[in-house]
Amino acid sequence: MLKIISNNLFKGDKVIWMVFFFLCMISLVEIYSASSSLTYNQGNHWDPMLRQAGFLFVGLIIILITHRIPCKFFKLFPIFLLPTSIILLIYVLFFGGTINGGNRWIELGFLSFQPSEIAKAALIMTLAVILSKTQNEEKIITHNGDRKTVIRATKGGYTKAFKFCGGLTLLVCALIFTENFSTAAILFLVAVIMMFIGNVPLKLLGKGLLTLGCLGAIAVTTLLITPDATLGKMGGRPLTWKHRIEKKFVKSNADKDLLEDFDENRQEYDANIAIANSKVIGLGPGNSVQRDFLSHAESDFIYSIIIEETGLAGGIFVIFLYVILLIRASKIAQKCDRFFPAFLVMGLSIMLVTQAFVNMGVAVGMLPVTGQPLPLISKGGTSIIITCFYFGVILSISRYADKVSENAEEPVEAISANETDEYFSSAGLE
Repeated sequence: MLKIISNNLFKGDKVIWMVFFFLCMISLVEIYSASSSLTYNQGNHWDPMLRQAGFLFVGLIIILITHRIPCKFFKLFPIFLLPTSIILLIYVLFFGGTINGGNRWIELGFLSFQPSEIAKAALIMTLAVILSKTQNEEKIITHNGDRKTVIRATKGGYTKAFKFCGGLTLLVCALIFTENFSTAAILFLVAVIMMFIGNVPLKLLGKGLLTLGCLGAIAVTTLLITPDATLGKMGGRPLTWKHRIEKKFVKSNADKDLLEDFDENRQEYDANIAIANSKVIGLGPGNSVQRDFLSHAESDFIYSIIIEETGLAGGIFVIFLYVILLIRASKIAQKCDRFFPAFLVMGLSIMLVTQAFVNMGVAVGMLPVTGQPLPLISKGGTSIIITCFYFGVILSISRYADKVSENAEEPVEAISANETDEYFSSAGLE
């Protein structure tokens, strides 16, 4: 009976479902353990975990709904998601709620959310649509008589893809950039990878990245030489960016007083102490020491608490889960006989995995502090809901890919999104 219910309720790739449930279980255990400061302030040690469980339950409902939507309908989402996200990003620049020094939030009284989370999903879906309309996959006969698969661009397709994808990426990232540099940088990186996967010529990508790299170098140099007092008068995040760049890449700590240096880099030191406390094997779930001292231990630095409590094995297991997610997504993409679902599943999975590795890189001291949550594990509301939506879309595409594979009598042939054929044939595909 349980197997029947499971098969009817949890459709799609079983491995991805397992990754989702493992991440949820880790989240509940570690949020309960890492939220000592929140427990102290609120006086209820169950409240942080119960709130997290509530968001994860809502996220599960979203997955169950989303993964039953035929993946062809996701092509319609950018029509309303992209304009809505751009409007919200413009709104938040002027009227956004301030949390941790950034005007990233829209307050609705009962709910706070970050428009940048919506913008990420909207842009990835839009890029998948554009890239899918610029290429065809054809079977040709070589001079040796062998069959060969060749991907050809539609007339001017790759150039148009570069222009449209690049323009929209710059627009969305520019709106996010001023208040959330790390999110803009991750989204930009994912967009570039999608264009690379979408066969946009390296020459075009190289020219674009070189131009942006030169502009970025000029901007960073200007930022570093501008006095702190001037940056402070400008408001926003420039002064914070300067200090983070200086701490990580420019200034030496040798000429600083030890106590002063500790105060300036308290989060990084506390995170390093948490990792050192693990002594490889870990202190055991719920036995973290640094959770009482490490600020944002339940969100930005939860990976440090995971290592402290579960040791090196626990840290590697979390990495393994995200790597498995990316591998399974790539296998799903290979099964697709259309470009749009293949690009979409890869874009969403790359976004999740990149964000996870950035969070873990910050926690172990490899990257400057960014404020990126660990997907599905860190405490959050908007991020959990959007991440669950990603999982739902990935599972929906996996259902489609599995049924294409089951009904194909020979290896599937990708068809341009310009054609009017439906994704699902009359051979029983939903």
